[in-house]
Amino acid sequence: MWLFAILIVLALGAVAVVAAGRGTPMSPAYDDAPDSLVPADRPITADDLRRIRFPLAFRGYRMAEVDALLHRLAEEREQAGADAEDVD
Repeated sequence: MWLFAILIVLALGAVAVVAAGRGTPMSPAYDDAPDSLVPADRPITADDLRRIRFPLAFRGYRMAEVDALLHRLAEEREQAGADAEDVD
């Protein structure tokens, strides 16, 4: 019985050493979620907001609420752009 206890402790220690980064490291993790493709080189436009689609998640937000907010933001952005053009 002592032999099995010692073997289990050694096995758990080996797993802890590998998990801590010693020994052969695990392969690097990567993010498999698609990007929302928002432009980084210019301001976001109303059309950009309309094209955004977020990936589905098990415990995420309600899709209808996110879509409604993006629609509202796109309309407000268009209105702000139209107001700015009227001033010029």
